[in-house]
Amino acid sequence: MAKESIFGRISTLVRANINSLLDQAEDPQKMIDQLVRDYTNNIADAESAIAETIGNLRLLERDHEEDVRSAGEWGNKALAASRKADELRGSGSTADADKFDSLAKIALQRQISSEREARASEPQIASQTEIVDKLKSGLNGMKDKLGELKTKRSELLARAKVAEAQTKVQDAIGSINVLDPTSELGRFEDKIRRQEALAQGKAEIAASSLDAQFESLEDLGELTEVEARLAELKSGKPQAAIESE
Repeated sequence: MAKESIFGRISTLVRANINSLLDQAEDPQKMIDQLVRDYTNNIADAESAIAETIGNLRLLERDHEEDVRSAGEWGNKALAASRKADELRGSGSTADADKFDSLAKIALQRQISSEREARASEPQIASQTEIVDKLKSGLNGMKDKLGELKTKRSELLARAKVAEAQTKVQDAIGSINVLDPTSELGRFEDKIRRQEALAQGKAEIAASSLDAQFESLEDLGELTEVEARLAELKSGKPQAAIESE
């Protein structure tokens, strides 16, 4: 059950989509660090489980080889006993021949037993071999995934530093944005604009006053000419004569 549990965890971790996990994480860096720790621990557990499974497989293989070898030896003993029995029976020693035939039968029974044990262990050996191959493949996949995680972590840290630097630059630019009415430069510009408007207003008032003065002078000149002409009329001199003089 422990090996099956390890195999299940290996399969789950190998299938895990790192990008999807990071997208769901509130703090991707912490998520990656935790995943690196989890993968490292699970790789250690998997290596231990695989080593134990391989050890058990090698024991089964050795037992199978021993059963096959034993079956062969008992077969050879049965053949030797049978031949000896035939030899003795040919020479007239029936009792001794029967004895060796009995030995041949015993050897054949042992051969059959060893062959049965060898056949019985073959499916288990095949199953264990398949499990070991899958565990090795999964372990290699986990190691590749761990390398991917470490690369992602390096990339993430680099991107975080770049993002932090860009944020600082944007904050610095924003603090001196002359178009920002809340900034110091914005307020200073507004003050200057007000002063310029005030100066322009005063200039317009001054110009208006000067125009009025000139208009009053023109009016005064016209009145003076009227008075002069009135005086001429009173003096009795005709206008034409006055003009000729």
